[in-house]
Amino acid sequence: MMSDMSGLRALVTGSTKGIGHAVAQKLAACGAEVAVNGRKAADIAAAIDRIRDAIPSARLVAAPGDAGTADGVAAIIAAAGEVDILVNNVGVFEIKDAFAIPDDDWRRMFEINVMSGVRLTRHYGPLMRAKGFGRVVFISSESGVQIPTEMIHYGFSKSADLALARGFAQALAGTGVTVNAVLPGPTRTEGVDAMFASMGQSLDDPETEKNFIANARPTSIIRRLASVQEVAEVVAFVCSREASAVTGTPVRVDGGVVLSIT
Repeated sequence: MMSDMSGLRALVTGSTKGIGHAVAQKLAACGAEVAVNGRKAADIAAAIDRIRDAIPSARLVAAPGDAGTADGVAAIIAAAGEVDILVNNVGVFEIKDAFAIPDDDWRRMFEINVMSGVRLTRHYGPLMRAKGFGRVVFISSESGVQIPTEMIHYGFSKSADLALARGFAQALAGTGVTVNAVLPGPTRTEGVDAMFASMGQSLDDPETEKNFIANARPTSIIRRLASVQEVAEVVAFVCSREASAVTGTPVRVDGGVVLSIT
């Protein structure tokens, strides 16, 4: 789907790679001006070059800053300026024994995966309300519904993102601003590749993916990892003008992993 997003400006956090990068490229392809965010200027420059190679007409700006800190969010806001679309995508995950997760890891997961979205939505939500239009999206996860035993702190943070999307949507009721959560399922990203590599496995081997789905996500209906582009298509729709009646909603692009008909 190719919505017309001309005249709109978007900020996508954590958009130098993975789902965030695919979302930034999709929004740019739809005509939005996109602020690309990451912690390192070199990574942002490389991401912008990749998007421009694919979409020569893309309008892109750099918005450097660590979204996991208050000072970093302030820097991102200063660089991005006013936006019509906010995609709270930045996030981290790790496999760790439930009883071996120290306080610092819980805090890190919360600051990056949850407070980044709180701080940015707290800033941009009232500005969107004042002009009568806006789109806010929290990238949650199927792990926020079906908590993975191997990373419960990640699941907790993604459950919190679901609560934030609903709560902020209610706080912006009747304003023309929508707030939603998109729930990807297992998706092949650079981070997922690195996770498998740390276990001595490679997703270039078809058996690795097959075994992971069979053992770790057996409820998957598509029986494979999603691509970042598949997730980006759903995020772009939720960000579009056409999605004006979709708000306060968890929108699943999980490949059927979640055992629910809703």
